[in-house]
Amino acid sequence: MSELPQDYRYTETHQWARKETDGSVRIGITDFAQAELGDLVYVELPAVGKVLEAGKPCAVVESVKAASDVYTPVAGTVVGVNETLTIEPELINRDAWSAWLFSIAPSDSTEFEKLLDANTYYNIYYKE
Repeated sequence: MSELPQDYRYTETHQWARKETDGSVRIGITDFAQAELGDLVYVELPAVGKVLEAGKPCAVVESVKAASDVYTPVAGTVVGVNETLTIEPELINRDAWSAWLFSIAPSDSTEFEKLLDANTYYNIYYKE
């Protein structure tokens, strides 16, 4: 397991969220999620402009073992997607922390703070 970035927030469904300087929130899947899925072969991203509800499926990552929904941790409007992942989904396996899926302009800035911090996420999923 790679070290958890302390400035990210996490969900129980293994997504990470990182607040950007412009107020948007970048979303990706955790290293735990990519390790469980195995070699990723396909990524389906939400459309820019799409309005998303927190906790609802909005993207798909598919590996040689399984397909998995990605749930948005915060509600808002998609303002960017990482198109490179549609061509090179394996980038998520190489570095899940930098291979963001999409960016969202949150409709409620307090939702981000309610997500799990790194220590809480670690204690739930990694601590033995």
